[in-house]
Amino acid sequence: MEITNINQLDLSKTYTFADYLMWRFKERVELIKGKILKMSPAPAPIHQRISQKINQKLYSFFENTPCELFYAPFDVRLPNKNGEIHTVVQPDLCVICDRNKIDDKGCLGAPDLVIEILSPGNSKKEMNLKFSLYEESGISEYWVVDSSEKFILIYSLENGEYISRKPVADGEMLQSIKFPDLKFSTENLYEF
Repeated sequence: MEITNINQLDLSKTYTFADYLMWRFKERVELIKGKILKMSPAPAPIHQRISQKINQKLYSFFENTPCELFYAPFDVRLPNKNGEIHTVVQPDLCVICDRNKIDDKGCLGAPDLVIEILSPGNSKKEMNLKFSLYEESGISEYWVVDSSEKFILIYSLENGEYISRKPVADGEMLQSIKFPDLKFSTENLYEF
């Protein structure tokens, strides 16, 4: 049965990807370890502009490689250790180099790079919940873009744990850890 109103669900219950496929809500949601999390309302223009600028940089870098770039809304399903899917997230941007992970429902498994752009109201979720989730899921590199403070945090997975690099401040050069040839200036990233 298709569910169109989030109020029809018991938010204390644990759900699966099969349940997620039956939902047709107006609001966007993510499923984190079986729990429903409402996403922030539609992103503000600054969020979209930053996403577009980073997307342009990444697109030109990955254009003639085996890797593919996707942007939200795009479902990334992260199976648990038993192979069950109780987590579906929609990163702002993600890069997937193993095309076998891409299917008609999005991505099944950990992308190689995930980028989240903080919006008012979602920074706690991004910094705490998703940090742990992405680390546990084996996402090799995770960027957190803070548009209000104008810096980017880059985390790279080493021995199962994220290692933080020096924050990339406004106007500095950003260089990926997983893709060392991917580098660009952040000058004008936050200007509109």
